[in-house]
Amino acid sequence: MKRAHAHIRMSTKGVNMIDQKLIIDNPELISEKLAKKGCHVDFKPFLEMVKERRELLVKVEQAKAERNRLSASVPQVKKAGGDVQEIFAKVKAISKENEEAEARLADLEKEIKDFLLPLPNIPDDDLLPGGKENNKVIKEFGEPQKFDFKPKDHVELAESLGLIDYERGAKVSGHGCWVYTGLGAQLEWALLNFFIQEHLKDGYEFILPPHILNYESGYVAGQFPKFIDDVFSLEGVTPRKFILPTAETALVNLHRDEILSEDELPKKYFAYTPCYRKEAGAYRTEERGMIRGYQFNKVEMFQYTTEEQDMPAFEELVRKACNLLEKLGLTFHLSKLAAEDISASMARTYDIEVYIPSMGIFKEVSSVSTAHDYQARRGMIRYREKATGKVKYARTLNGSGLATSRVFPAILEQNQQADGSVKIPEVLRPFMGGLEFIRPKSK
Repeated sequence: MKRAHAHIRMSTKGVNMIDQKLIIDNPELISEKLAKKGCHVDFKPFLEMVKERRELLVKVEQAKAERNRLSASVPQVKKAGGDVQEIFAKVKAISKENEEAEARLADLEKEIKDFLLPLPNIPDDDLLPGGKENNKVIKEFGEPQKFDFKPKDHVELAESLGLIDYERGAKVSGHGCWVYTGLGAQLEWALLNFFIQEHLKDGYEFILPPHILNYESGYVAGQFPKFIDDVFSLEGVTPRKFILPTAETALVNLHRDEILSEDELPKKYFAYTPCYRKEAGAYRTEERGMIRGYQFNKVEMFQYTTEEQDMPAFEELVRKACNLLEKLGLTFHLSKLAAEDISASMARTYDIEVYIPSMGIFKEVSSVSTAHDYQARRGMIRYREKATGKVKYARTLNGSGLATSRVFPAILEQNQQADGSVKIPEVLRPFMGGLEFIRPKSK
């Protein structure tokens, strides 16, 4: 990643993407931590701007005090028969000088904000530096399947069982899209219903958010301005709007510009939405079918917490995502991501990855992350401490629970039988009229 520069000026309320005090107190340490994410930044220009701002603030306050003192002396000077014109002239000169200083202060605030805006979140101390090569598997469930027959991949299975129509999906939309048909649509809906049932059971509140969001929503989530080209924007719409890439983008904005009470936290939400993603570059041949697409369904978990609740909430979200795959009986593993492999707005991420036999590898079906206070600072999401009355930034966490576009192929491939049928996971059968197997269509 190139050194962070800032050329974008925008109007948003949350100016402290990273706590400025952390940088001011120990710029070398913060620079080292950001370097683990591949972000190499020189804080000298920032510190110079902070110093100038501090000096200007003192100057402005001193000038205001002097102006007030002079103005207050006018009645006494008049009473004593003195000339007040000289005082008025001094007040006028001080006011003009102060206007210039305040204008410079406003410019400085923009420059500081522009400098901080592109910086990613600070990764947690225990994360390894670097990218995917330093990700670490920390939990395994099940063993990769070994078949005593020639197994099919999910594309062949979906077509032979009449579950997915790729050809018509491409016809009505284009490459990277598909149509769920018959029992395929029912299996997809069964997965979503199963996820919803489990989250309701755990006391999470069900949310159905809008799919068209405003620019500020993308900003608060940490996706804009840097990753604005990764979403589908609506042309000819003012103010600018886009289609959500994940329900997290909506959920993190529910309490934007609010001060919650400590008693309200943690707030636990989940939402079902399709997710709309621009996928850069060509599809790899092994990622054909449903493995990568422009639109897929996902149930997203989200929490707002206090500082103390942050990490317990993270562990809860990880546990919930793993439990879903365990109940489906799918082989998967849990990976702790290295600093450079987590998204810019997150401080910590674990990926839950399901095994796809035809590919011989594990593919992500859930990412569980904590942003700590990074998103809350951008969105001015705060809470008031009960004991002290102090207002603090909330913590925000998210986790897929789950994305179906890879769970669906994993079910087909891991549960395929020698006769070409697929065994339906037991937890999904109540949502499919008790059906135990999906069998090939009769020719």
